[in-house]
Amino acid sequence: MPGGLQVSQDGYTLNPITSITTGGAPAEFRFTVIGPDGTPVTAYQVAHDKKMHFIVASRDLTSFQHVHPSMAPDGTWAVGLSVPKAGSYRAFADFVPTKGKKLTLGVDLQAAGDYRPEPLPHVSRTAAVDDYTVNLAGNIIPGQASKLVLTVSKDGEPVDDLEPYLGAYGHLVALRAGDLAYLHVHPEESDEAGPEITFVAEAPSRGDYRLFLDFKHEGKVRTASFTATATLSDGHAPSATHDHTH
Repeated sequence: MPGGLQVSQDGYTLNPITSITTGGAPAEFRFTVIGPDGTPVTAYQVAHDKKMHFIVASRDLTSFQHVHPSMAPDGTWAVGLSVPKAGSYRAFADFVPTKGKKLTLGVDLQAAGDYRPEPLPHVSRTAAVDDYTVNLAGNIIPGQASKLVLTVSKDGEPVDDLEPYLGAYGHLVALRAGDLAYLHVHPEESDEAGPEITFVAEAPSRGDYRLFLDFKHEGKVRTASFTATATLSDGHAPSATHDHTH
């Protein structure tokens, strides 16, 4: 089963303590992970340079944030967080407990206010963010590992001096439209700092997915967002949307 569909798995439960807010300055969001013994987990392994990766996406998949909370000695995690609009969100805690295996737990969060869901952005192979363009090559094929190559350029010139971010030159999150299943994606090791960043993604089914690429250049992390369709290898490929985030 893909990750992120369950709030509780293998005895571990994601436990939000506070609610999320919209607009303005980020407010402190706090949560714990309750372990099999019924108390907050305090011992985690480092994965991709962090002990906890916390991701918040709107249910319509038009908003995405990847943040890294800090943990108090009692196991309470805290991070400044503000979402752009009212509505329903899915939060994911991606972690490896010291005495367990890697888990991705998910929980629904509600931001109060007038909610107008947006349609899923159109499929396209190009995403624009600030002065950068990211192109997607490769097809997502259900039931097998699929290679995806993302090429970063700025003002039409290839970017070959990307900066490491979370132990690689890019970090990719893929969510399935409809239920926001969190896919297993890992980068291929490379000594090249761009313009290409290569990942392997495993999609469990046909359908639409949202891909969110975090990359770091000139000291700032940016997110390029794509909508891709997973099909059998019949020539109908995935792709990206002109979607501006961050």
